[in-house]
Amino acid sequence: MMNVCEREPGDLDRLRVAVRREREACRRDRVRAVVLALEGCDAPTIATMLGRSRRRVQDWVYAYRDGGLRAIHPPKHKGRQPFLPGAREAELMARLDAGPRAEDGVCALRGKDVQGILEREFGVKYSLQGAYDLLHRLGYSSLKPRPRHEKNNPRAMKKFKKAAPLLSAPSAAP
Repeated sequence: MMNVCEREPGDLDRLRVAVRREREACRRDRVRAVVLALEGCDAPTIATMLGRSRRRVQDWVYAYRDGGLRAIHPPKHKGRQPFLPGAREAELMARLDAGPRAEDGVCALRGKDVQGILEREFGVKYSLQGAYDLLHRLGYSSLKPRPRHEKNNPRAMKKFKKAAPLLSAPSAAP
C-alpha cells in the first residue's frame, strides 16, 4: 500500500471527474494512478492495471502527495530559445524585403545568402536548414520566379512568334 491520502477534502471526487474528462492517455493515466492509490491499491497493482512501470506510478503518486493536484501534470516545456531574438526578427525581415545589396554579390537572395547575412550582420550562426526554417517561420517562401536575362526583349520574341514558319505542316483531314 502506498502512503498517500487526500491533501484536501474532495480531491478524490475531483480526480475521478478529471479521469473521465481527460482525453490525453498519458495525462489520464497519471490521474488514474493517484485515484487508485487513494483507494488503497499498491504500486505494483496500479502499474499492472495501467501498463506502466512501478517507479513511474510511484513518481506520479508522490508528486500528488507532495504538491497536490497541480503537481500531477508538470508544466509544458517552452523549448529552446531561437538564436535570433524575436526583437530582431523585424529587422531581418526589413533587410530581406529590401532585397540584395551590392556587397551581397547576387541578384536574388538564396538560403545560403540569408545564412551569411545572419552571421555577418546579426552575429548568429544558423545551419542552412535552420536558416530555411527561420524564413518559413517568418512567412517567407523559398520559391521565386525565374529571373529574366538582361538581353531579353519581349517585343522581339513576339515578332519572332508571328513571323516564324510553322515547324510542321497541317495534317490532312481524314
